[in-house]
Parts: sequence; C-alpha cells; structure tokens
Amino acid sequence: MAASQSLYPRSTVKRIVKAHSGRTLTKNVDVMIFLDYTLFMQDLVREASIQAKQSGERGISAKTIRKVTEKSLRKFKG
Repeated sequence: MAASQSLYPRSTVKRIVKAHSGRTLTKNVDVMIFLDYTLFMQDLVREASIQAKQSGERGISAKTIRKVTEKSLRKFKG
C-alpha cells in the first residue's frame, strides 16, 4: 500500500499561522485549523445552497456566497 498523502501541506500551514500569530504552535494545531476551515466551507456552501433555493436560483453563485458569508463567519467566530 502506498504512503498516505496529506490533504494539505502541513509545514506550510504551520509557517503561515506562526508568521501571522507570532506564537509557538502545538504539535497538531495545523490539523485543527484545517478541520475548522473545512467545517466553515461546508457550512458556507450549505447556507448558500439554502439561500439560492429560497431565491429561486438554479445553483450557487458568487452573489449567494456573499449574502451568507457574514452569517457563517459569525457562527465560527472564536
């Protein structure tokens, strides 16, 4: 069996977060950040889909995403 591939470059994520926060990072913080990002994106798409259906659109558009972004960001505010 082949070695498992990473879904994202762990070292790059750690480097970016450390540069922006200026703090030391624990061992698996990049995994938690990636999972939180994934949950946020799923919620954003779900809310945009609901909004699009309610407004009678066929699919999700950039306009629909912009409408629901603030609502989704409020849910994930730490």
